[in-house]
Amino acid sequence: MPSYVVGRAEDIPPGQRRCVEANGRELVIFNIEGEFFALLDRCPHKGAKLSTGRLTGCIEAKGYGSYTLSSRGQTLRCPWHGWEYDLRTGRSYCDAERIKARKFEVQEVSGRQLVEGPYQADTFEVERDGEYLVVEM
Repeated sequence: MPSYVVGRAEDIPPGQRRCVEANGRELVIFNIEGEFFALLDRCPHKGAKLSTGRLTGCIEAKGYGSYTLSSRGQTLRCPWHGWEYDLRTGRSYCDAERIKARKFEVQEVSGRQLVEGPYQADTFEVERDGEYLVVEM
């Protein structure tokens, strides 16, 4: 699958999000405590922009009156109808088997790695012999 540079990691501080475009698609990238997640910026339910949704946690109940908040800040709530999606998987908590937000892998790589690229040209030693240049192959 092709890779696209969508920005610098330092431009999205922890707890923030940024809308980007890659290959003609609108994505939203989230930085949750230094870990990056990307979703298609469109709710699969009715098409709302997920980038305007609220980040919450997942409430888990062990029994009546006993609950805990887990995965703090890793659940995204759609701004239109409140459907919730897990940032790690894109899965919906409303209809987990059928509905999920499109998720994309995010990698943080060094700028030098991006500049150098994946290919390397063959190089050869060049020597100067008086007024001539000599390449040994």
